[in-house]
Amino acid sequence: MSTSPVPSRRQPVSSPTTPPTAGNGKPESFLDYLGTLGRKKKMREVEEANNIVEEGRQAIDSNAQHPVIDALPEEFVLNEYEERSMIEPGMINNHDYQELLKILVNWINDELSDQRIIVKDLEEDLFDGQILGKLIEKLSLQKLDVVEVTQNEDGQKAKLRTVLDQANRLLGIQAKWSAVKWTVEGIHNKNMVQIIHLLVGLIRHYRAPIRLPQNVVVNLVVVQKREGHLHTSTVTEQLTGSYDELGMRVEPRDAFDTLFDHAPDKLQIVKRSLVNFVNKHLNKVNIECYVGSSGVDLDPNQFSDGLLLIFLMGMLEGYFVPLGNIFTTAVDPILEATTNKETAIQPDNYVESSPINKLHNINVAFQLMEDSGIQVKQKVRAEDIVNADMKSTLRVLYMVFTKYKHL
Repeated sequence: MSTSPVPSRRQPVSSPTTPPTAGNGKPESFLDYLGTLGRKKKMREVEEANNIVEEGRQAIDSNAQHPVIDALPEEFVLNEYEERSMIEPGMINNHDYQELLKILVNWINDELSDQRIIVKDLEEDLFDGQILGKLIEKLSLQKLDVVEVTQNEDGQKAKLRTVLDQANRLLGIQAKWSAVKWTVEGIHNKNMVQIIHLLVGLIRHYRAPIRLPQNVVVNLVVVQKREGHLHTSTVTEQLTGSYDELGMRVEPRDAFDTLFDHAPDKLQIVKRSLVNFVNKHLNKVNIECYVGSSGVDLDPNQFSDGLLLIFLMGMLEGYFVPLGNIFTTAVDPILEATTNKETAIQPDNYVESSPINKLHNINVAFQLMEDSGIQVKQKVRAEDIVNADMKSTLRVLYMVFTKYKHL
């Protein structure tokens, strides 16, 4: 039983009684017609095969073909197992994200207005460390030992490393206990997320009088080169939190606000009571909170490194905190071994203690308080104690006093 040949999808179906025609108008033989169908079928198969190969190649190169691969910047030339990240293009125009960028730019320009420095683009203006260095100097009131202008990449990275080291010291960031969210390579490669994390950290630490948008979250495309191919994944990154993002955390007014504003005479009575309470327990181990000749001049600098708070909690709770878990010297232990620096327990050395070491000790003290049921972290920032803020120091001591005044 004979059957009619199957026509091509792109060719109109010919009537069984009408013979196909060749390009010259003459009737096409049956064999010629089969040959034409064969060639067209082969062309379709080749085209489909090429499409499959291309789809496979793209899937391998981009790990399921993330659309952002087509928009990767030219500098995404990675070494094997090297990793970079960028904000998803679709997030760039997010309202909260753009508002955050605007606030950060305006803040930097306000801080550096006396130096006639104008920042327009965070990526392009901050990556080399030049303006970041000026900002750190302005905030810390400390001159950095860096070359004023550097053009080559190595010089820029060296300067940026000095700037970031100083920023980390000021922020009390110790890599051993804290995950630093910025690096020299990241900032120099214009990683916007790292730049934002650094600026937000500075704003909060120095309590800048600005309000940051809350809960700003962006999607990051993480690109890694493995076995010669680029692989991508998407993660979310939180740039600001849900807390009040004023540089200084705003708490509801309490009794200490009233005392400071309206009753300084009664504040002196509170100070005297707290000093007596602290010394009553610290004197058991021959440690004392120095108050000057008046007996009430409580110096918050004495509590800024956390040692007195740690020893106080140990006495109140009946345990000893191993000295290996805290910093008891004004410099790093290795340097102390060679310079014979006096310990920070000596009253004259409190101010000299490294901010990194101070913040670690304060966090230890706060954790001891939290473990005992004192919700200190809800009321006071560790950074405020490190900065010797009188009101914050009194709040901490009063919370401890309230719990243990019966002892």
